[in-house]
Amino acid sequence: MSVASIGILGTGSYLPETVVTNAEVAARADTTAEWIESRTQILNRRYAAPEEATSDLALRAAERALEASGLAAGQIDYLIVSTSTPDSPQPPTAYHVQRGLNAYGAACFDINVVCSGFVYGLALARALITQRPGSRALVIGADVYSRCLDFSDRRTAVLLGDGAGAVVVGEVDAPYGFLDFELGSRGDAHRLIRVEAGGSRLPASAGTLAEGGHFFRMEGRGVRDFVLDNFPAFVDKLTTRAGVALDRIDHFVPHQPNGVMLSQLVEQSGLSAARTHRTLEQFGNTGSASVPVTLDAACRKGLVHDGDLVLLAGFGGGMSLGAGLIRWGATA
Repeated sequence: MSVASIGILGTGSYLPETVVTNAEVAARADTTAEWIESRTQILNRRYAAPEEATSDLALRAAERALEASGLAAGQIDYLIVSTSTPDSPQPPTAYHVQRGLNAYGAACFDINVVCSGFVYGLALARALITQRPGSRALVIGADVYSRCLDFSDRRTAVLLGDGAGAVVVGEVDAPYGFLDFELGSRGDAHRLIRVEAGGSRLPASAGTLAEGGHFFRMEGRGVRDFVLDNFPAFVDKLTTRAGVALDRIDHFVPHQPNGVMLSQLVEQSGLSAARTHRTLEQFGNTGSASVPVTLDAACRKGLVHDGDLVLLAGFGGGMSLGAGLIRWGATA
């Protein structure tokens, strides 16, 4: 079967209106704004309004991606939402987005690969469109982490914010579009990032609430070591298979966990020649939304040009890794 070129037709993002400064977080987390900035390079983040859920953010980002692509919601065949903070255990958050868009021609589902999930969603969209030529997918990454933060744990409370990013995926003219993806999982490291309660192993109860089992937990040093130890070889495997030298990559759009860690990652991965796009200074770590939010910011600033090679990469809970290479173009 011949494989059509498949790429990104439009991007969009939405960040809640409420800006939360380091000083505001520091007051709740018993630290200082200077401590937060020196260790993370984050200055601000956004928190969803009390009436906003993950699907509300996702809907706004989706509307902007559709507008950028020139397509209507009724022209979408697949609607994929990557989130680890769904509106509720059931139904999938994607169904709420479908209802908001009136996109009833789309098959909808959620995926949860935490901060790698958006890249996984892109790989899934490419595979679905390949087996059904002419179809289109809306891929969204959205998280509302402000609802599961323990402000007595400054290691996590200072990092996370809320947001959503989206792209429309469809057929594009060659030679544009996705070149290849690399996906990887390491369940033996699952304890590094976790929310322990609220599922079938530890159902919600007064006891789990009292023990803080519904809060986001992360072993920061272990996460950093995992990413720095595994990501360089992971990307090298992708670029080697795609026949692309690292120094030919024009743009690196990574997950946005921590600014200090990102700088180390760029150097160790041999990506110094690429332009690394960052939004963490203003938005913090927005989980699955961070890659599409950062990609949309770069596109709307006119920083990504026709023919540029773009490396998208997520890494985080699971533990998981996901990376994709795309050749950008006027139609991609």
